[in-house]
Amino acid sequence: MEINGVKVRLVQGDITEEDVDAIVNAANPSLMGGGGVDGAIHKAGGLKIRKECTEIRQRQFPDGLPTGEAVITSGGNLKAKYVIHTVGPIWMGGVEGEAMLLGDAYRNSLKVAIENGLRSVAFPSISTGAYGYPIEKAVIVAVNSVKAFLEEDNSLYEVIFVLFSDRDHDVYMNTLQQILG
Repeated sequence: MEINGVKVRLVQGDITEEDVDAIVNAANPSLMGGGGVDGAIHKAGGLKIRKECTEIRQRQFPDGLPTGEAVITSGGNLKAKYVIHTVGPIWMGGVEGEAMLLGDAYRNSLKVAIENGLRSVAFPSISTGAYGYPIEKAVIVAVNSVKAFLEEDNSLYEVIFVLFSDRDHDVYMNTLQQILG
């Protein structure tokens, strides 16, 4: 699929294996790794990513990366040249501004990519693991946020949504087809 000349793809697999300019990490505020995709990216990327995250925490965000914000580090041992770390919202029933914060996480990640001259970005499904955001709701925010951003700025070449499970892939596929046609 394409949005304003930018390729949008859906892949089932392991985001740590993506050969793109940047993968997005669904990080926790500490930036020190954790479970799920965050832990997998830190493990596969190695100590260089952790060291850079420590420096970011000390220099910019001593209290942790705020929800919806995004920062960039090198990709360490990953195929991706960079990792864009963003913190998605914890699901609180949809009444605490979660959709806005989740949209910010996608938009700010794309903004960081463009500010750093990157051309290809791969996203996981942010907040749908340990943070409990229902994937059926999160995918609508993810796709609409990326779509709106790319309609305004088409300097990227490709955006990829990488889903680990069959079910998540199917939910994203159905929603992408509904929203993008």
